[in-house]
Amino acid sequence: MDDPQATVASFLATHDLQAPPAYRLLDLVSETGEVAKEAATSTDYGTDPGAIELSADELGDVYFALLALAEAAEVDAEAALADAMAKYEQRLDGTESAGSRE
Repeated sequence: MDDPQATVASFLATHDLQAPPAYRLLDLVSETGEVAKEAATSTDYGTDPGAIELSADELGDVYFALLALAEAAEVDAEAALADAMAKYEQRLDGTESAGSRE
């Protein structure tokens, strides 16, 4: 998969599954919620954080939903990731923290 976003876009077009960004965002949140549910149940709702289990299948669904959202919003996901990486590198260089101060 050389360009994951193009792969998702092609799949969506082939199967006539295009949707507006708002729908894609809701799908992403739903899929992320499924991962959160796995985390919650596998850690006994946080009492055993070392026991976390996350399935590749559910993480794949989140990745697909994110790329579908990027496609629907006409955002180049690879370029957005490069920008984010540069931002985090700059933060780490200046503050030793990747977190936003806003």
